[in-house]
Amino acid sequence: MTAMASDERREIEDLVEGRTVIDGLVRTAEAYGDHPAYSDKADGRHQWRTLTWSELRATARAVAAALVQRGVEPGRTVAIMATNRIEHVVADHAALHAGAVPMSIYNTLSPEQVSYIAGHAEPQAVFLETADHVARWRSALAEVGSVRLIVGIGDAEVDDDRFVRWDDLVRQGRDLTQDEVDDRVAGVRSEDPATILYTSGTTGDPKGVVLSHRNVVFECEAVNRRNGAESGNITLSYLPYAHIAERVLSMYLPPHVGDWQVYLVGDPNALVPALTEVRPLQFFGVPRVWEKIRSGVSGLLAAEPDEAKRAAVTQAMATGVEYVESLQTGHTTSPELQARYDAVDAAVLTPIKAMLGLDRVTWAGSASAPMPLEVARFFAGLGLAINDIYGMTETCGAATACGPGSFKLGSVGAALPGIELAIAEDGEVLMRGPITTSGYHRRPEATSSLLDADGWVHSGDIGTLDADGFLSIVDRKKELIITSAGKNIAPSNIEALLKESPIIGHALAFGDDRPYVVAVLTLDGEVAPIVAKRAGIAFTDLADLAERPEVLAMAQDAVDRANERLSRPEQVKSFQLLPTEWTAESEELTPTLKLKRRVVHAKYADVIDRLYG
Repeated sequence: MTAMASDERREIEDLVEGRTVIDGLVRTAEAYGDHPAYSDKADGRHQWRTLTWSELRATARAVAAALVQRGVEPGRTVAIMATNRIEHVVADHAALHAGAVPMSIYNTLSPEQVSYIAGHAEPQAVFLETADHVARWRSALAEVGSVRLIVGIGDAEVDDDRFVRWDDLVRQGRDLTQDEVDDRVAGVRSEDPATILYTSGTTGDPKGVVLSHRNVVFECEAVNRRNGAESGNITLSYLPYAHIAERVLSMYLPPHVGDWQVYLVGDPNALVPALTEVRPLQFFGVPRVWEKIRSGVSGLLAAEPDEAKRAAVTQAMATGVEYVESLQTGHTTSPELQARYDAVDAAVLTPIKAMLGLDRVTWAGSASAPMPLEVARFFAGLGLAINDIYGMTETCGAATACGPGSFKLGSVGAALPGIELAIAEDGEVLMRGPITTSGYHRRPEATSSLLDADGWVHSGDIGTLDADGFLSIVDRKKELIITSAGKNIAPSNIEALLKESPIIGHALAFGDDRPYVVAVLTLDGEVAPIVAKRAGIAFTDLADLAERPEVLAMAQDAVDRANERLSRPEQVKSFQLLPTEWTAESEELTPTLKLKRRVVHAKYADVIDRLYG
């Protein structure tokens, strides 16, 4: 670590010394009590309901009092399975105020995975929102003896003496003395767990990542120094709160910085209308979200019959790319380029961004998986610099990030203030600093594989560092394809190129121990039907569409275009277009829309074998 980086680390550590997540909520409630904090449209509402910062804190304290009265003990866990809604945020803060450890659980986990987590973490209280959540928890609630309280938030209902409805719990808590809550809060230390986040279990049993208040508060300060967001921010929250990026950006950062309003979107399908209604100042999306937005815009532009309008948009976007490239570290924006960009932004680009609800965005981010460079360049054409972020749940989210004044297209940024970054001899990315977990909950053997004796987190990712300290991710160490000829190939690069076609939803490249690479493809369930209808292709459903010769020709064109930009060993020799979509519910994707390669390999083994005919 350089002397300057070491100084900044000490500066942040001195600033956050002894602080907890609770302290941030207290400060913000006192400074901005009557300002809006969180809004949602839960339970089918047509209008946003809003909780102010003082109401959030008061309700959290009331629920905390009820938790204490129901026997929840300091240091024990509280599980929450719910969509992004006000009650989810309140329950999380309430657990902290009761001295407990909140755990948001992915809504899509199987009953078996839920039972494993419940048996491993032994929650004393469980918050559930829907009948589906109850079904996923039914076995766990019957088998795990630690649960003392079950809270129904939405339409969740359990025939159990431990069950209470949310509104009743809040009323009970408000009638209770909160002296014990104050004592519990006073007893919380910065080194205590602020949450335990269980992985979605793509390989083996889920592992619970323990993150302390110190981890969280340091991360918030470091992230905000890179992002530069200030009070008065408006953002959307729609990714699961079991995902560390969402927790940091919309649960932890708002009270840390103060005076943010977060619009909670419980149904990801409602994201697009929410974007156009809210018009946030900050927007974060995993790459798949950015890809789908891009596909929609590309489809609209391709369908524009006026050739002059298409040419004007193309020229304006070329200027947008030139402008965003000039914002990169080591570059400058000339007055002439600034003037040209301002002109096309006002006349062409801002109306397109307004159509998407992105016209007020001052910070855009992406993480969770590598952002394809062509997708980043597409949004650069709209004048949006998407700040790629890299980290893990085990590093409390971001360890590196791009941001204003520290930005390079195609990279995931430089190390955050106070964080050390290194590349091992085999190319693995290593990270160290106050944001790293102390380990996995009750899994010492897994912890020893994650953290070495010098405190470095072993990421499992292969990456490279440039001369300016900017990190680029090649692929997952265990996911690199090694062909029978011994060639090392990064599948994510191939897949990103295949998905540049607007009709392709997901792609998996395969070739381990085989003579060449093949691909399994799916159609984009939203864009492909639109493209087909505009092309005059008759079809009944997505499965029928996948068999149409015209669509197969489009898929072949996507493969051919990708192959033109790939080396010979990387080129896709054959492919199969599937008649289905891949979703978290159908098991091929994680809850944050990352590909579960091993699931796809097993589920479509016969398809892959046929491709090698």
